[in-house]
Amino acid sequence: MHALPSNSSTAPYRLDERFADADARWAAVRRRDPDADGAFVFAVATTGIYCRPTCASRPARRENVSFHATPVEAEAAGYRPCKRCRPDLPPRQEREAALIAEACRAIEAAEEGPSLAGLAAKADLSPHHFHRLFKRVTGVTPKAYAAAHRQSLVQDSLAAGTGVTETIYASGFNSSGRFYEAVSGMLGMTPSAYRKGGEGEEVCQAIGRSSLGCVLVAATRRGVCAILIGDDPSELRADLKSRFPKATLVEPSPAYAELVSEVVRYVDDPRHAQGLSLPLDIRGTTFQRRVWEELRRIPSGTTASYAEVAEAIGSPHAVRAVASACGANKLAVAIPCHRVIAADGGLAGYRWGIERKRRLLERERG
Repeated sequence: MHALPSNSSTAPYRLDERFADADARWAAVRRRDPDADGAFVFAVATTGIYCRPTCASRPARRENVSFHATPVEAEAAGYRPCKRCRPDLPPRQEREAALIAEACRAIEAAEEGPSLAGLAAKADLSPHHFHRLFKRVTGVTPKAYAAAHRQSLVQDSLAAGTGVTETIYASGFNSSGRFYEAVSGMLGMTPSAYRKGGEGEEVCQAIGRSSLGCVLVAATRRGVCAILIGDDPSELRADLKSRFPKATLVEPSPAYAELVSEVVRYVDDPRHAQGLSLPLDIRGTTFQRRVWEELRRIPSGTTASYAEVAEAIGSPHAVRAVASACGANKLAVAIPCHRVIAADGGLAGYRWGIERKRRLLERERG
């Protein structure tokens, strides 16, 4: 990866008491202990090379090995860095993160999404390797990252009062046709309505009462956009209003009241429900939508850990991002984030309170 030049001063070597003496360091080298990476380097007299403790090269004989606190110290003793483990550079994980961060900036700066081949060439990687690395580091593909960035540009531009035509080109769309083809999924309403804070958009809302508290159900013409649970109806309405500051909140029709009753019945007794089959107006980033779709696949009465959800969506290293997506869920029960738990079996967090999460799971399990 030539994007980061060799510079031993950039390596974050630090004092670690676990590897303070030669015996502890040799044991770490023998087992290639990742915790020792950055604590010291070892040099081999017969090759004149120094390495990281995790280097996968053929093990050296103990009598030929010396230890040094930093790459600078090893080079001062006449050794040169190993070309395999690159101890003179930051750890591989940091180099990869920097490489992908540079690619993200390139995507954000481009008027149109750069090609996978172009991004890979700039990173000095094959397209396949770059695509896999990008997804592992960010949790999404380059294409999905570009789409999410474009969505953010559209939302920010319209929310700032920018005209629709100007927004089309400022967000990288080279034609109005492509913009209107994609914008419904980005905004959940027309661009003009979004730019005006939902002005002209009707949001139907009603509050039912369940054994877990008040349940506010709100919907646009496209489907249910929020299911909020709480103790205070006025706080739930204020929360909804903050999401649609200029929309018109309308009272429910008799048919809508039945929809609210369906949600309440499911909250109260999920064992006797077949699940909610509601049209949903889901608004979120590309990554959030991937997580939420996976949550809807978790069967009632079962749970999955944040790590298992991350693995299921093909982003095993994005556990924290999965937890954030669960916290951003605005559709209680319909998108069952209450079925996601910590790796140790603990309930972890829940937007509507741990006790409600516990009771929902108990009811689903019967």
